[in-house]
Amino acid sequence: MKRPFIQRTLRFDPQQFARLEELAEQQGRSVSDMLRLAIAQYISGQQLLSASDLRHLRVAEYTQVALDAIIREEHPELRDTLVLETDRRMERYHGAR
Repeated sequence: MKRPFIQRTLRFDPQQFARLEELAEQQGRSVSDMLRLAIAQYISGQQLLSASDLRHLRVAEYTQVALDAIIREEHPELRDTLVLETDRRMERYHGAR
């Protein structure tokens, strides 16, 4: 048994809607089909993005731990300088303090 669709009302910027209609016509789809497709692709992309973000965060943390261990063992005299430079760059390039 096919599940019924939930109906909602949306408001569009006229230029966006005109572009959406144009794309729908080019692809031989209805505007509704285009919207459903766009939402499905967005949701799928968010799930992939989240998994990808987690991988990047894990790699960044691993790299951080590995470099910190190497610096502590082989160049302990540089650690404070590196931490200060990191803080300076975080503030300069990312606005973080």
